[in-house]
Amino acid sequence: MDSFTQRRRRDLILAAALAVIAACVPFFVKDVYVQNIMVLTLMYAALSQAWNILGGYCGQISLGHALYFGLGAYTTALLFTKFGVLPWFGMLGGGVISALIALALGYPTFRLRGHYFVIATIVIAEIGFLLFHNWDYAGAALGIDIPVRGDSWAKFQFTRSKLPFYYFALVFCCVAWFITWWLEDSKWGFWWRAVKDNPDAAESLGVVVFNSKMGAAAVSAFLTAIGGAFYAQFVSYIDPESVMTFQFSLLMALPAVLGGIGTLWGPVLGAVILIPMTELTRSFIGGSGRGVDLILYGAVIVVISLARPDGLLGLFSRRPASKGVSQ
Repeated sequence: MDSFTQRRRRDLILAAALAVIAACVPFFVKDVYVQNIMVLTLMYAALSQAWNILGGYCGQISLGHALYFGLGAYTTALLFTKFGVLPWFGMLGGGVISALIALALGYPTFRLRGHYFVIATIVIAEIGFLLFHNWDYAGAALGIDIPVRGDSWAKFQFTRSKLPFYYFALVFCCVAWFITWWLEDSKWGFWWRAVKDNPDAAESLGVVVFNSKMGAAAVSAFLTAIGGAFYAQFVSYIDPESVMTFQFSLLMALPAVLGGIGTLWGPVLGAVILIPMTELTRSFIGGSGRGVDLILYGAVIVVISLARPDGLLGLFSRRPASKGVSQ
């Protein structure tokens, strides 16, 4: 058995062990506030894993994933409040819609490279934000208040306990991780890494660069929309400010960047550090410290980038730190 196969098997065993431990944590942690932080940490770990498929493995740095997050949230909320469609169907519908929109947007934007592509993703997400901000059917700036109709897995609503949301977030995180693990050793995974390292060289070797980018975008958008749908049910109220701002795009990218972009465990490690830091900072400083959380984890990322450009996972690697991140 070669070292690559052994490493993948170790990763799978480690993931299973961590999932079991995470499933047992709520039996010992009863504080609702801490449980809320754990739910958000798992959610962002999954979202960052989804972002990492496109931005990390494929090298297409997107700062507009809040668009897909918002689409998932709004699709679920609108279908449930307007037509009574169960959130589970809205969740899948939002994922499919987001994947299709990612493909439609990818057709023109994937012809751009470098910072031009990054700017394009930001602009597109801001356009989406403004459209929903002025769309009366979707509540415009007032948003959508999702009616609570009793605790039920069918309606995916729980008012007495956060544990159901915690376990769904854990499953979502595990599924996102497993999909990434599976894709990493697939034809698509090798294509994405080749495109990230050198698109021209990859194309000369038979890699269909454009199609590989489109595939990464579709998978990434689908998973991100699932996270948005989950968040809508978790908070029971959404508006453009709460699900489609630039900060959401940033919070999806930063854990992967901090932990190790283009790695299997980087998004998880980054989320475990950044999200509790963000939530605790907001709680202790309050409204007067608005933005301090961004300053704190921005400073952390600067320090890590200077000391270990490969991310925190590089601290556990035997390889020397790289001089920078490949484009």
